[in-house]
Amino acid sequence: MTGTGKGAGTTGSPNGTFTGHRRGSPGYRGVLVGLAAAGVATFAQLYSLQGVLPELAAGMDISASSAALTVSAATLGLAAAVIPWSAAADRFGRLPVMRAAILAAVVLGLAVPLSPGLPALLGLRFLEGVALGGIPAVALAYLSEEVSQLHAAVAAGTYVSGTTIGGLAGRIVAAPLAELVNWRVGVAAVSMLAAGAAAVFLFTAPRQQGFVPVRRAAPGHGLAARLAANLRSPRLLALYLQGFLLMGGFVAVYNYLGFRLGAPPFGLPQGVASALFLAYLAGTWSSRAAGTLAARLAGHGGRKPVLLLSIGAMAAGLAMTLAENIAAIVAGLLVFTGGFFAAHSIASGWTPMLAREGRAQASSLYNLFYYTGSSVLGWAGGYCFQQGGWPALALFVGALLLAAAVVAVLVLRRDDAVQPAAGQDFAGKYGAGRPGHGHAAPERGSKP
Repeated sequence: MTGTGKGAGTTGSPNGTFTGHRRGSPGYRGVLVGLAAAGVATFAQLYSLQGVLPELAAGMDISASSAALTVSAATLGLAAAVIPWSAAADRFGRLPVMRAAILAAVVLGLAVPLSPGLPALLGLRFLEGVALGGIPAVALAYLSEEVSQLHAAVAAGTYVSGTTIGGLAGRIVAAPLAELVNWRVGVAAVSMLAAGAAAVFLFTAPRQQGFVPVRRAAPGHGLAARLAANLRSPRLLALYLQGFLLMGGFVAVYNYLGFRLGAPPFGLPQGVASALFLAYLAGTWSSRAAGTLAARLAGHGGRKPVLLLSIGAMAAGLAMTLAENIAAIVAGLLVFTGGFFAAHSIASGWTPMLAREGRAQASSLYNLFYYTGSSVLGWAGGYCFQQGGWPALALFVGALLLAAAVVAVLVLRRDDAVQPAAGQDFAGKYGAGRPGHGHAAPERGSKP
């Protein structure tokens, strides 16, 4: 494994406490490569069925809505599993849990194309989603404990870049193969791709050094208490709402833009319209760029201005999609997508940094809000589109962006994003804590 020892490339206090791999060290590179690969494996499998729904419906002789259940089953399983996975990670460690989750997901993913009928397929997809939930539930908690806080925002952006590549690959790899052969071949190819990415994760992610396990018996500080502690934090709630509102608007745009482009005056074939998923590549760049910018702005607001700038980019891109010109719509989608993934990388990476107790639960709650927004607001956006066309949908999404920005302005603080100098001891400010790390004190109920 990469970066298994202390020494060069790690930060620490005078007493030798591990405080994270520094940028440029083997351990830092191992964390970034490993988590990016885990993001590819997770989101390629999660969305592989979305690219083959017409072929799946024809092959199984089912309706389009029944075929779409294969995507919903997986996301439902993921949402249901993130909190249990986070509890397991507190007990057994971040890296062992992620390894178990990704191995289970690969095995289930390889079984999906062999499903004899819709009930078996839905069952396997739900279980696959449950397994996949172990990665987003734990990845950012692992990152926040293993990477120096000076570079955590950049590292979080790299992980989100991996998720964008995975989400894109799951769609564009499966779809052409499904059209040429059948949906089973397309999904199997994505599962093989995910297996390769999972192998990269298993062999590159360095062993955990910053994890402190939670004791089994810690009265008043069990799973429910850790969840409640994170839900009581106004700033964490503000970040959860970023995921809920922004992901809801993002999914609404992507769900229904294809319908708009398939109708007059554009009349694009669905195969051509589906190529718009390539706009995800804008998010691959912007998610990492946002983390880099936040690090450069340390001491000048850090994450908060980058988050607001990203929401502003989403609004500008959304406005461009109102044009009746395909070039303007594509450009707007690129700006909108880049803004979304930049905002998501900031909010998701910021979440475990603000958690005073139960980092894994903090990240899991973010994911719970994130995928709930995808389901609920994505559906509501469709209702607006059916009633008033694209302008009504754009107005709906614009209201979501405005709400997210207002919450960020009113609740999040600029000094939340200020990064300490390497090796700075937080005890002087908070009375306890790991030097140079992004939370005030070790989780209560944990071993010293």
